[in-house]
Amino acid sequence: MTQPELILASQSPRRKALLSQLGYQFTCLPADIDESVLADESASDYVHRLAIAKAQTALAAAQEKQLSQRELVVLGSDTTVVFDNHILGKPQSFEDFVSMMTMLSGERHQVLTSIAAVSETEVQAQVIVTDVWFKQLSSKEIGDYWQTGEPQDKAGGYGIQGIGGQFVSKLDGSFFAVVGLPLYETSLLLNKFGIKGYVSP
Repeated sequence: MTQPELILASQSPRRKALLSQLGYQFTCLPADIDESVLADESASDYVHRLAIAKAQTALAAAQEKQLSQRELVVLGSDTTVVFDNHILGKPQSFEDFVSMMTMLSGERHQVLTSIAAVSETEVQAQVIVTDVWFKQLSSKEIGDYWQTGEPQDKAGGYGIQGIGGQFVSKLDGSFFAVVGLPLYETSLLLNKFGIKGYVSP
């Protein structure tokens, strides 16, 4: 039986690399959606909503372009960093970045990643929460890290898979979810839609 055509609703190099790592064949079709946080929306509800919206938007675009004759399944994902109930997006300036790093320094925060798989008839999504602890950061470390250029496009202002990983003293949960795509949960989710990687459940 021919398995569905998989589309990744993202151009994130990290998500593409992780999905390829598991042996999935897929096409990238990024979804341009409004990522504003709604009034009184929790971080969990926020990432859950965005992952589904990205997948549904990409599915509609793929159907319109008639990308495949096979059944389409779109994988959407969204990651956000939360500290003391505050959602930390990508830093808008150096001052914004310094504020984020000062908050996270020596403290525990959460990284929430939602994954959503959407077909013409089905929507399934889940949120994975990981606790991350930062070491105490000096102002020099914060300034030097900004100069590397890594924090500018990262939620929460750091990349755990890059230079920012040296700030993480402890982690409880999924490392890959913090990177942007939880491998365990993604494999199980795609298997439910009949999509297989190198090694499938």
